[in-house]
Amino acid sequence: MAKFKDYTPAGVIPAAILAFDEDFSINVAETRRHLSFVAATEGISAVTVNGHSSEIHACSFDEQRSILDEAMDEIGDDVPLINGVYADGSHEAARIAKMAEAGGASALLCFPPHSMGMGGIRHRPEMAMAHFRTVADATDLPLIVFQYGDELAYSLDTLVGLAEEIPSIKAVKDWSPPQAHARHIQALQNLSRPVNILSTNSSWLMSSLVMGANGLLSGAGSVIADMQVALFRAVQADDLATARAIANRMWYATEAFYADPFGDMHNRMKEALVHLGRQDRAVVRPPLVKLSDVEVARIGEAITAAGLTAEGFELRQAAE
Repeated sequence: MAKFKDYTPAGVIPAAILAFDEDFSINVAETRRHLSFVAATEGISAVTVNGHSSEIHACSFDEQRSILDEAMDEIGDDVPLINGVYADGSHEAARIAKMAEAGGASALLCFPPHSMGMGGIRHRPEMAMAHFRTVADATDLPLIVFQYGDELAYSLDTLVGLAEEIPSIKAVKDWSPPQAHARHIQALQNLSRPVNILSTNSSWLMSSLVMGANGLLSGAGSVIADMQVALFRAVQADDLATARAIANRMWYATEAFYADPFGDMHNRMKEALVHLGRQDRAVVRPPLVKLSDVEVARIGEAITAAGLTAEGFELRQAAE
């Protein structure tokens, strides 16, 4: 049963990392320390677990349930928890959804099944409808559609159709390029039953928010949630001078996180947390591998340039 009933995904939503020991087992104590730090960020609206940033691709069903249980115990009374639904088959996705609802999650982040790739998601939109109907039939929780920016991206017509046919769809985590992103904001947030756009374009977040996105859901929030809150609030207040100052500092961190190869982004975020003293080690599960010493040093330099400390980011630093 959800702790926070009738939660509507909006605002600043960090996606947590998952800490591992050297033997690749889950380090519960360090994971809980991380969750506690992120959840204590004033101004966030929820925390996401079992997402890309927690290496969901490498976690079993039982591990996912355990991660949600630990998160509920650590921070579940303080903030809503959004649980990822990552599965290739719709029935397995429904099983994860049921588990998450029973475990106390307040919303679900639904990844596109890779089985809908190779053109299927574009040319057979009924596949998307079948998938989301299967998940929606299994749970009463609000759903967030994860909109990718590649061949797994739903068309705008498909997104509108999903929103109109499945009332439990409340938001889209949008990874689209700028022009499509702007269309989604205009179309989906102005439906008769509006669907919020949550930007995950963290490398150009200020632009995305100025376009009108009603929130953000980002793995970078595992490190810079307080900066994201400050930026979101500045844009909402139409204080673009402050927003630019924050975005200029944020740029150093996001440039480091989202460098090539893109797939190392959460690997880099873990190294940033170690640099800040917020985590003991930066272990990732294969096929991800340890970063080079040169890149680890570059991440440390970027975090310093961004003005981040162990305690966080102070808004006064943005004006320096």
